[in-house]
Amino acid sequence: MAANYSIRAVIRNINKTIGIIVNVFEVWSLILCMFLLTTLLIVNVIAREFFVSIYFAEEIAEFLLIFVTFVGVSYGVRKARHIRMGAFFDMMNPRVEKVFMLFIATVSAVVMFIMAFTAYDYVMTAMSRGHETGALRLPYWIFYAIIPVGFFMAGIQYVRTIIKNLTEKETWMSPEQQSEYEDEII
Repeated sequence: MAANYSIRAVIRNINKTIGIIVNVFEVWSLILCMFLLTTLLIVNVIAREFFVSIYFAEEIAEFLLIFVTFVGVSYGVRKARHIRMGAFFDMMNPRVEKVFMLFIATVSAVVMFIMAFTAYDYVMTAMSRGHETGALRLPYWIFYAIIPVGFFMAGIQYVRTIIKNLTEKETWMSPEQQSEYEDEII
């Protein structure tokens, strides 16, 4: 029994450490990208008033938008801000809810890892074709490289959800969001 408890504690600690590392990357990269995107677009609007547009603003904005979107997928999974069937969960007893959540997290993790692999394959194809952006003459694959990373990180978040549900008594919708109805004031 004591060995089982220590293994469970080690798994919890590993899960927590991975969560901290991924959290730092997600939050700071999202903050930085949103700041850069906002600043770039505002500066470009001001520059247009003086008839001198920033020639590479559209390409950089496209890259930042792609980055925010796919890192945001992982962030959304970690915060349980994805689509869920709350009405069905409310009707289930806790044991069935936990099994259902484990099933959903497992299927979602598999889908995210398949999407990461497919996106990686797409990035490799884009790299082999050698297409470049118009203004900065950067290879297009650089813009797409974050897509498999975002899907992979989302898969990791679902694996963390599975681990959380296997090591804790309560049902967890994500590694950070316990299963419970929450009233949000909009």
